[in-house]
Amino acid sequence: MTILLLVVSVVLIIAGTSKLKIHPFLVLFTVALFYAIATGVGVKGIETGIKEGFGNTIGNIGLVIIFGVIIGTFLEKTGAALKMAEQIMKIIGMSRVPWIMASMGFIISIPVFADSGFVILNALNKSLTRKAGLSIITTAVSLSMGLMATHTMVPPTPGPIGAAGILNAQLGLVILLGLIVSFFALFPTVLFIIYVGKRNFLSPETEEHQETLRPTPPTLFKSVLPILIPLGFIILKSLHDYRPFIRQEGIVSAISFLGTPVIALFMGFLFALLLPAKLEKSMLGNKGWISESIINSAEIIAITGAGAIFGKMIQLSGIGDMISGSMGDLNLGLMLPFLIAVLLKTAQGSSTIAIITSASIVAPILPQLGLDTEMHKALTVVAIGAGSAVASHVNDSFFWVVTQLSGMSVSQGYKSQTAASAVLGFSALLICYLLKAFL
Repeated sequence: MTILLLVVSVVLIIAGTSKLKIHPFLVLFTVALFYAIATGVGVKGIETGIKEGFGNTIGNIGLVIIFGVIIGTFLEKTGAALKMAEQIMKIIGMSRVPWIMASMGFIISIPVFADSGFVILNALNKSLTRKAGLSIITTAVSLSMGLMATHTMVPPTPGPIGAAGILNAQLGLVILLGLIVSFFALFPTVLFIIYVGKRNFLSPETEEHQETLRPTPPTLFKSVLPILIPLGFIILKSLHDYRPFIRQEGIVSAISFLGTPVIALFMGFLFALLLPAKLEKSMLGNKGWISESIINSAEIIAITGAGAIFGKMIQLSGIGDMISGSMGDLNLGLMLPFLIAVLLKTAQGSSTIAIITSASIVAPILPQLGLDTEMHKALTVVAIGAGSAVASHVNDSFFWVVTQLSGMSVSQGYKSQTAASAVLGFSALLICYLLKAFL
């Protein structure tokens, strides 16, 4: 009955967010209460679930999300994101436009939301596509898959951060493994897109990009600092915590402090202040870039917190002990969290909701799945992210961003965007299994 109630709860989440269009925070919180009452968690258990689920998770990742969104806002509004994209183009060369776009998306989507990243790079993508004489399907979907790869698998994007907090995974390991898995999963994905694009040629719409609207971008050196500095310190700290390789106590203390996610992202924010040609007080005011970022962060934090409450209620219901026997014999491992994420993403469209809900469901049963070590928990976060990439279709807002800005029909979108997202997700799962075998 408890497992049946969990299935009913997942169906209610899908129906509430996808069919009824109710805000995910309200759906997740209400379903968490329903599940707790129906499974007999009790009044004290519900109080504990709310306090510990929301409080502990948001206490760990709330500020990380805020600073991550702020950095992304500065990169977008100052033109730093576009500066990095143009530099990638110079390095790779005009003859490899699909790979250029995938690489641009891969880097830009680490701090900038995938939807925003596509809008930022859309005009540049169309210009390169016309010059190269390629199908817009090839280049646009290459760009979208690059964006999706890091958006679903690499913090500080909200979904992976939320999952890392819910599963209590080391953020640095998640970043490192997410970068490795998403990078290598892009190769078969782009090759697939190139094949599809050759069979479905679509000329890019002719439009003039208004250069006058672009801000004067900062230098490439300044542009990359808000990303590389925090990611570098977080990864360094996690690697040292996992397997110590530095003996000097002072250096270890410094790395431990600077590699703490909140401190690392705050440093990234300080470097982001160097991006505007002229830092104005209004940018930091109540109606400026900081305010805009905090407002955008609030929704992400609320959804993540509600998902964590749901996860805590699942844990308190004792479902882990109930299914440990049957689950242990099946030896599903990474496949279960991946498939749960696939189901949720395909059904309701949002990768972030799919990631957070999937993490909430599997958190209590990680030991039964054999995924309770630090390395395995980090791989689980990445596998959930991979599942949340499958499959981007008509109930996914990103599907419409890509198809509408590129001039694709719904049919062409299914053949390219939807199919490519499936290739990306399953390729990433395969790489997760390879890493699990060797690490």
